[in-house]
Amino acid sequence: MKADPDQCTFCSIVAGEKPASIVWEDEHSMAFLDLRQFHSGHVLIVSRAHFGDLRDADSATAAAVMLTTARVMRAVASLFKNDGLSVWHSAGEGAHQEVPHLHFHVHPRLIGDDVLRVYPSAPHHPPRTQLDDWASDIRQALTRM
Repeated sequence: MKADPDQCTFCSIVAGEKPASIVWEDEHSMAFLDLRQFHSGHVLIVSRAHFGDLRDADSATAAAVMLTTARVMRAVASLFKNDGLSVWHSAGEGAHQEVPHLHFHVHPRLIGDDVLRVYPSAPHHPPRTQLDDWASDIRQALTRM
């Protein structure tokens, strides 16, 4: 899922061409409030440079975006009602990524809100041997990167 940076909503925000309620800026990242607030304090953290998702980013950008995400998490947790926080990043159309620009969501959560409630009810529980095989495959792939 690639997008032309000239047509990218987040690139327009980073460039100051579209309005945003900015909470943080540094050399590699920017954070601003999401227009959709299921719970108050939902913040988006984006890379300043255009990358489709985390897989495309260089190491410096990836590290900076994650550092900003951690900082935003601490601030949001201290200011907004929450029983915890969710952080998520969708990569690609199959993951329902809406804006093809590297970004993370920091979302305050309340017990019972059922936002993003998918994982606990996952029906597939493969045997340990299958998990071990997948782990081996992933380790091998990581050594090639």
